[in-house]
Amino acid sequence: MLQSVDDTAYNTAIGSRFRGYLPVVVDVETGGFNAQTDALLEIAAVILRMDGDGEIRRGETISCHVQPFAGANLDPKALAFNGIDPDHPFRDALAERDALDHVFRPVRSAVKASGCKRAILVGHNAFFDLGFINAAVERTGYKRNPFHPFSTFDTVSLAGMAYGQTVLARAAIAAGLAWDAGEAHSAIYDTEVTADLFCRIVNRWQQATGERPWLDDGATD
Repeated sequence: MLQSVDDTAYNTAIGSRFRGYLPVVVDVETGGFNAQTDALLEIAAVILRMDGDGEIRRGETISCHVQPFAGANLDPKALAFNGIDPDHPFRDALAERDALDHVFRPVRSAVKASGCKRAILVGHNAFFDLGFINAAVERTGYKRNPFHPFSTFDTVSLAGMAYGQTVLARAAIAAGLAWDAGEAHSAIYDTEVTADLFCRIVNRWQQATGERPWLDDGATD
């Protein structure tokens, strides 16, 4: 079911905090490492919000299973790693274009509701997730991709700076977050943990500096 966005829940100061961009955390599960040849199998996205104190929080989670595109490669090692059976009868997967639309529509609505000009992808090794998203957009000819085509926030770098850890599980634990190894490598679980990690780092920086000029200036330059 397509999720709707409650416009009243958005603080437009988030646009000023991130130069007019709305951070949206994304994780994809795939049939390999090559975005051009390997199947996109799952997409999950978490839209971030800003509260009245200027701290960012996890908002909606949107997700879907994706049908491999015609001729897509499915590496058995990748499938063993993420535990996905592309032929499972109850997978309820969407064709690539429909999957993109399922995720992109609520993201576009959130961008508008928050007063931002575009979404920016947040990910753990964000280049990987953005690469698969961009490849699917190109394959399907999708015209209304809300994400910046190359800029990202990468929690690998941020967690390395903040906690001295770059592996998601170790970074999450170092940040004081729960980690369930049995749930890992599910797009939803990894996305929500990455979202909490990103929020923890950004909010920790804000608390340390005490600076919150975006609460006084809602402009998005």
